[in-house]
Amino acid sequence: MNLANLQESRRLVDGLAVAAAVLASVALIHYAAQSATVTLAFTGGLVVLGLVAFVAGRIPAQAPGDAVGDIPDWSVTVAAIERPDLAIAITDRANRLVCANAAFEVWFGSRNGPPSLPVDGTSSERLTRLVRAAWRDGKGEAVTIADEDKSWTADAVRAGRAEDYLIWRIAPVIREDPFAAIGTQIGGLLGKVLGAAGIAAAVVAPDGVIKAGNPALARRAFGDETARMSGQEFVQLLRSDERERIYFAREGKKGSPQTLVQVPLADPEKAARERVPGKAAAEAPSLMLLIDAGIGLGGWGGSEPQGQSAQLQALLEQLPLGLAATDRDGHFLFANPAFRRAAGLESEELPPYPSDLVVARDKTAMSDAVRRFGKGPASSGDIAVRLRHEPDDPVSLGLAGVRGLGEAAVLLSLADTSEEARLKRQVAQATKMQAVGQLAGGVAHDFNNVLTAIIGYCDLMLLRHTPGDSDYDDIQQIKANSNRAASLTRQLLAFSRQQTLQPEIIQLPDILSEVSQLLKRLLGAKITLNVRHDRNLGHVRADPRQLEQVIINLAVNARDAIQSSGGGESAAGTLTFATRRVEAKDIRRMGSEIIPAGDYTVLIAEDTGGGIPQAIIGKLFEPFFTTKEQGKGTGLGLSTVYGIVKQTGGFIFASNAKGQDGKVKGARFTIYLPVHELTADDVKKAEQVEAAREWSGGGTILLVEDEDMVRAVAERALARQGYTIVTASDGDEGLEAFRDDPDRFDLIVSDVVMPSMDGPAMAREVRKLRPHLPIIFMSGYAEEQLRSQIDIENMHFIPKPFSVQQIGEKVGGVLRQRAQS
Repeated sequence: MNLANLQESRRLVDGLAVAAAVLASVALIHYAAQSATVTLAFTGGLVVLGLVAFVAGRIPAQAPGDAVGDIPDWSVTVAAIERPDLAIAITDRANRLVCANAAFEVWFGSRNGPPSLPVDGTSSERLTRLVRAAWRDGKGEAVTIADEDKSWTADAVRAGRAEDYLIWRIAPVIREDPFAAIGTQIGGLLGKVLGAAGIAAAVVAPDGVIKAGNPALARRAFGDETARMSGQEFVQLLRSDERERIYFAREGKKGSPQTLVQVPLADPEKAARERVPGKAAAEAPSLMLLIDAGIGLGGWGGSEPQGQSAQLQALLEQLPLGLAATDRDGHFLFANPAFRRAAGLESEELPPYPSDLVVARDKTAMSDAVRRFGKGPASSGDIAVRLRHEPDDPVSLGLAGVRGLGEAAVLLSLADTSEEARLKRQVAQATKMQAVGQLAGGVAHDFNNVLTAIIGYCDLMLLRHTPGDSDYDDIQQIKANSNRAASLTRQLLAFSRQQTLQPEIIQLPDILSEVSQLLKRLLGAKITLNVRHDRNLGHVRADPRQLEQVIINLAVNARDAIQSSGGGESAAGTLTFATRRVEAKDIRRMGSEIIPAGDYTVLIAEDTGGGIPQAIIGKLFEPFFTTKEQGKGTGLGLSTVYGIVKQTGGFIFASNAKGQDGKVKGARFTIYLPVHELTADDVKKAEQVEAAREWSGGGTILLVEDEDMVRAVAERALARQGYTIVTASDGDEGLEAFRDDPDRFDLIVSDVVMPSMDGPAMAREVRKLRPHLPIIFMSGYAEEQLRSQIDIENMHFIPKPFSVQQIGEKVGGVLRQRAQS
């Protein structure tokens, strides 16, 4: 009951008392007067007085200092302050309780107002100080009060028109337990989620009594998910065998062994702070988790996986690291595919012991290591061993002794280093190729100087002899052998990608058409040549003579492969050359990391020679590698093809062609050459080259060459063309001759590599005096290589070895172009 109800009751009692008094007085008057008139008059007077008093009582009295004079309607206030979680009360200056909500009456009663509350002495003193501070300052700081069972926080604020009331707010202090809700969650959705994962869970009190459990625990322990778990003894649900393996008592050994995980539900930091030396820590409830022993790394019960261990095995099989497990006696239990690959195991069946994987000399060390890690303390280490399939390369085998994982006692780890070994071989091969390429390029350069002199003198001698002379045939034979030697140097330069290319804008079908007759003679009558072309093939920019060399080399290899596959020279077969147009979208669809996206014209050479052994596909383009008998192959054919294609900016791949039955039927070589879009400059250059051949004017030429034979041949060849020749043996001598009279020279022909001052250095000094004077460099190195190193404008190039006719045409073309410009 609140104060409003009490006041209403008091008014009712007072009214009844007044009514009783009025009736008594009327009765006394009637008894004394014995007259009805007097009695009625007296009663009427009392009624009038009562009405006046009633009306006067309905008029509100004006309080001192109150402009309105209204009496507070406490019933409305009570309705406004009603809060179930907060006690609110209003007291006057005499600390009398004027109004309070239901929570206040329940917690503290309705007879006493603050500070006279049923709390302990310390709390009463705090409330008294709070009252003083609130009347003095209008508000007091919150204080904490308590009785024997509960505690609250209280604060007071002065309020009212005359500020003659205090409003009290008293809130209970709630001590939250972060682990209190775990029991509810275990019995709810969280418990169901754990059960779906095969985990039985329970919250167990310090005395071993279950406070809550999930349905999975009820099903395993009682066979009924709806069984009541609260109040059961947790340890009564479990049994253990002689090997201390845990089982559910209901299932016995027929069920799977369990792994028990205990999680104390206590704040570890708080427990560490409250721990007193020499005194046991306060006990707390625990979360107990029961998991089948088959779930986890220790899930092997023998050589074959059971239950959940099959899932683990499937997971480990996806790991890139080679992992295996043995028991304490060293028997293999399991090995994933990565371990099998690294150990060189081709079959699915494991050998009995890890020592069976290594060479005989390492067996004892391997067995001792597995036994030591299996029966000693848990530790890890590694051992260097040599595997049987790769006895020359030691590998590091990791070992780790483990405990509590069922039958597994030793974990073995072995990384698959086959890819690393392959990369090492590739790097070594690339280094070797680079060294051989540099050697071949240097040899070819020096040899080209000798061949230039031989071929040049042969040409000069042929000018003095006619067919039928006794010496004519001999000179032609010398020249033919010199050209053959020159082709060998071109092969060396092509393999080292240092040859000089003379690229032109061409179509692949035109090149195939020009060499088709030669190919038929090379292949013989038993081998059929097929040529197929796509439509709308793009132009390519390449040296046509070098592409002819590529086609001929591929044809010769195909012929030899067909003949060696059976039947010798009488063997029949087919060689097919096909051209294809491949667009950029096709390259992107291929997803190649080697070929950049773009348009390509593709040349495919496919034979029926039986294919290429998988072991040698990666070695086909290596120099001096050949599968032919000794004396029948140089090993430079495919390496020359590779060098020409790469120097042209293309890509070449070797593979095996398969028939409709899926079997290998022959070899396939695929060459990708980038499409060259024709421009106006290409047409203009072609016209200039054609016009340059018609030059017949003279001129003065400065010839600089350190090789006497080459200088003599070039001098005589150019002098026969009507040019005035000034010679020099090196760059210093040539620069001195030029400075004597710079204006008389129309052209400079110079070697690149010379002692003292080389050709490019001399050319830069010359250009300071004659900025636009044309220069022709002679060299046995590749033109592209020289152009990347020599940044000189209006520079021309002629490769060694050259003939008398070639140097005459080159000089005439440059002078013709100079005259036209």
